[in-house]
Amino acid sequence: MNKSFRTGKQFAGEMDSRDPLADMRNRFYIPENTIYMDGNSLGLASMDAEKKLQEALQDWKTLAIRGWLDAKSPWFYLPEKLGAKMAELVGAQPEEVVMTGSTTGNLHSMVSTFYKPWEGRTKIIADTLNFPSDIYALRSQVMLHGLDPEENLVLVESRDGKYIDEDDVIKYMDETVSLVLLPGVLYRSGQLLDMKRLTSEAHKRGIIIGFDCAHSAGAVPHYFDNWDVDFAFWCSYKHLNGGPGSPAFIYLNKRHFNREPGLAGWFGCKKEKQFDLSIDFDHANSAGGWQMGTPSVFSAAALEGSLDISCEAGIEKIREKSLELTSYLIFLVENTLSDAPYNYTTGTPLDTDRRGGHVAIIHPQEAWRICCALKDRNIIPDFRPDSVIRLAPCALYNTFTDVWNVAEALREILDHKEYEKFSVKRDAVS
Repeated sequence: MNKSFRTGKQFAGEMDSRDPLADMRNRFYIPENTIYMDGNSLGLASMDAEKKLQEALQDWKTLAIRGWLDAKSPWFYLPEKLGAKMAELVGAQPEEVVMTGSTTGNLHSMVSTFYKPWEGRTKIIADTLNFPSDIYALRSQVMLHGLDPEENLVLVESRDGKYIDEDDVIKYMDETVSLVLLPGVLYRSGQLLDMKRLTSEAHKRGIIIGFDCAHSAGAVPHYFDNWDVDFAFWCSYKHLNGGPGSPAFIYLNKRHFNREPGLAGWFGCKKEKQFDLSIDFDHANSAGGWQMGTPSVFSAAALEGSLDISCEAGIEKIREKSLELTSYLIFLVENTLSDAPYNYTTGTPLDTDRRGGHVAIIHPQEAWRICCALKDRNIIPDFRPDSVIRLAPCALYNTFTDVWNVAEALREILDHKEYEKFSVKRDAVS
């Protein structure tokens, strides 16, 4: 962590004045009088996304069905085009990434492709801190093979309820394991797993390994090819700012292109043969072969605009600023809010090499109601049970002054007991 941080607000202004990404903020729609710290759940709308969406709407109005080939960004090729843009951000070759489906749908697609239990190798390794949707999907995949998830889905336990130790994962990698599926970043704590090491250890034992990068893509550089990862998947509505429900992505290492997709669909056909309408599936020799259905063109258009911003900024610069922002937030909490009567702690790794793009602030008694009080002040966090206030100062649109103001609000909410006017009952979406 940067030891030169200072607690006064003037320091935040000094950091903002030196921010090389400061102009990016002007390309986003930030709700009026709001400090938005929830970009790890839903990124903000951008002018670039709006422009691309308007272009797609105009193409539909003027070209109708001809838009599939004649639109400014021809709809037929959008999945591959956006996959190539995304490849710049995850250390992959253009043909190894495709925009398609949803995060959980892509999990099913990848696991259906790679999980082939044979004599002795029937187990999948996951972890107890992963987003529950992944565990639901993995259980169903095991059951589809007529196997018992209680025996064949190995969930690595956390030692402290916050983090997963890679050593604990590796010790389960034995001759009974077929596949490992882990998050790139843990959704509660923001811990960044060592994907390179885990991949190496899995491959030493002949095990396929993949990652759910929903909480890391767009905030953390990935080097999938250099790490030799087998597959990965992620959403685009968090750090990538693609919009609510925007399409997801698949990364597939090129050495697996000749595999048969576990879940086939006509958009996975070779482009030049797709409209032959043959009942024999001849899938594209790329990640594109793992597409199933027709892409949502308007969602893809908005995503294209947002990806343009991330690619222009560059993932290394995004990561550099992200780490400065999260380190500054941790510094303020640890140095000004950790003692009584505040008693906030950070549940995110202090080591920058182990941290994703958000910070888990823990308050043992009143985290939910503090979140409510923050929202009442037009500061937008989110909450994760039982005591985590998640704050994501995003490099493309948040400032160091935002971070300082949030820390000050955390102080004042307890000073004035503002949380007491809110119910302990959580909202449906928290």
